[in-house]
Amino acid sequence: MRSSSCCICCKSTRVETGTFRCGRSYANAICTIAEKESGVDVQQPIAILDSGVGGLTVAKEIMRQLPQEKIVYFGDTARTPYGTRPADEVVQFTREIVDYLIQYDPKMIVIACNTATAFALEDIKKQVNVPVVGVIHPGARAAIGRTNSGIIGVIGTDGTIKSGAYELALKQLDPQVHVVSRACPTFVPLVERGNFRSEETYITVHAALGGLRDYPMDCMILGCTHYPFLAETIGEVMGPEVVLISSAEETAREISTILHEQNNLSDVEVMPVHQFFCSGQPAMFRVIAKQWLGKQIELTPVVWQVSQIG
Repeated sequence: MRSSSCCICCKSTRVETGTFRCGRSYANAICTIAEKESGVDVQQPIAILDSGVGGLTVAKEIMRQLPQEKIVYFGDTARTPYGTRPADEVVQFTREIVDYLIQYDPKMIVIACNTATAFALEDIKKQVNVPVVGVIHPGARAAIGRTNSGIIGVIGTDGTIKSGAYELALKQLDPQVHVVSRACPTFVPLVERGNFRSEETYITVHAALGGLRDYPMDCMILGCTHYPFLAETIGEVMGPEVVLISSAEETAREISTILHEQNNLSDVEVMPVHQFFCSGQPAMFRVIAKQWLGKQIELTPVVWQVSQIG
């Protein structure tokens, strides 16, 4: 149940800078989960947020592993990419999206964006009283479990790579592992345009990954949830001896474990209807979602103020 102190205006799909249309501030709205009158309803949705369509890779895996769980997804396509933005801006954007998603009373929040995970995960955990899951530690665990050489590649956005979050996570799991990192800022724009397989895609990927094959790595983390869309081309460039690691499968497994431990797995007998929201380019979002998920989606565009779009 929503707190009675929050008016129905908060459900509007138009959001003003710093406040909802009802005048309630983001700082106050982010606390509404703590104001629930009762415990978590197992049929409440899992909220997923990303800078754009990349988080669909995580959503798809959740749908596969946990088909009974309802998903509410927000892609911030008007402000993508996050990888080139300052950390404080990424934190602010992430908080704004969490504020928006709170009105759907999620039982869990998944930050399905590596850059937002690197910069905002701990901040969001402090603001809400439901589990908040990122994608970096699951990806690191998967890579440690697959490597035999102890040499792991990581590709991601400028922000993710500069944060050092993957190297820290990997070293925590195995201090002896050698990490080779590379920022690939040209990849997200390709994916957001739906350009997964083309001559331009191959040229761009080949140029970005130049020199990485000189390292005797046996696995490479796709450290951005957009990158699995380009996995076929990345695999061609890196060669069959390099296993590509997407955090999506391990993230979905972690979500399942948490919900099971808290006895919050959905018990519905009919397949849920998922909800998707995006802040820009809805036509392209629908096309990419249908290609990746294999079905039409229910998509609602959310209009942000121009001042929020840098």
